Amino acid sequence: MSARRYAIIGTGAIGGYYGARLQQAGCEVHFLLRSDYEHVCQQGLVVESVTGDFTLPTVNAYTDPSQMPPVDVVIVALKATQNHLLPKLLSAFDDQTVVLTLQNGLGIEAEIAQWVKPDQILSGLCFICSNKVGPGHIRHLDFGKILLGAYSVTQQPRGITAPMRAIAADFSQARIPVELTDDLFIARWRKLVWNIPFNGLSVVLNATTAEMMADQNLRTKIETLMTEVINTANTLGEKLSGDSHRAIPQSFIAELMAHTARMKPYCTSMKIDYNEGRSLEVEAILGNPVRAAAEIGAAVPQMETLYQQVKGLAEKAANS
Repeated sequence: MSARRYAIIGTGAIGGYYGARLQQAGCEVHFLLRSDYEHVCQQGLVVESVTGDFTLPTVNAYTDPSQMPPVDVVIVALKATQNHLLPKLLSAFDDQTVVLTLQNGLGIEAEIAQWVKPDQILSGLCFICSNKVGPGHIRHLDFGKILLGAYSVTQQPRGITAPMRAIAADFSQARIPVELTDDLFIARWRKLVWNIPFNGLSVVLNATTAEMMADQNLRTKIETLMTEVINTANTLGEKLSGDSHRAIPQSFIAELMAHTARMKPYCTSMKIDYNEGRSLEVEAILGNPVRAAAEIGAAVPQMETLYQQVKGLAEKAANS
């Protein structure tokens, strides 16, 4: 059993799933909840998973982080649209506490570094199909790997740190596939190669991953978007490092397309948020990469168009 104690900030499709896995494996886990608090206190957490269903009848549930005991690791699994809540939420924890963000997009760590020590920040990039389908009810459809890296203010490779190894050991014990990366910058951009086209187009086209993959014209559009993301990442990486050794290979596109073709039909997190009338992570997933491209003069016309389309739909939905 791990000696580390965890707090989950955001007990939804991601935080609820990984937090439940950690508790199932014997870790001490404390969950921050909002609307689900009463239900989870009475009924616990339910996880339907392709690797086996399970229920946690009793969990440590809270509505206020100041009521939580000291922990070693705070896992931030809120949507990036809720990051304005983090100054208050994170202030409840000791300044030596490791902050592990499981959020999507670009610029996440720099935002969190406004409120906590940068060298305390880790990021987990989640490659998982998981949805919250009801109060305290998570449905895990496919995959589940976390790519874990340490934040560097200079966006240079930081290496594999001791906290990363310790947390990875807990995740492995909890049957969460985990891989360590010494270069979080390039790992973030590698994930955006998939997230930008599939999250954005799922909203614009009202389509699942399977529906998009079934249309050859759409597949070509997706590959064009992926190329723009890779070119931006590689130009940025070369500017930061002075050489091209951090480049994402163009062959990564074929790898991702084959991976998505094998994926079970999936409604992306951005499309689910749109369907449910919630705020979309437009800026983190689309806006920030487009602005990063503009700063280095990279031409990304397809990314810009998709960003404006999704932003327009999100604003229209918010005003309706």
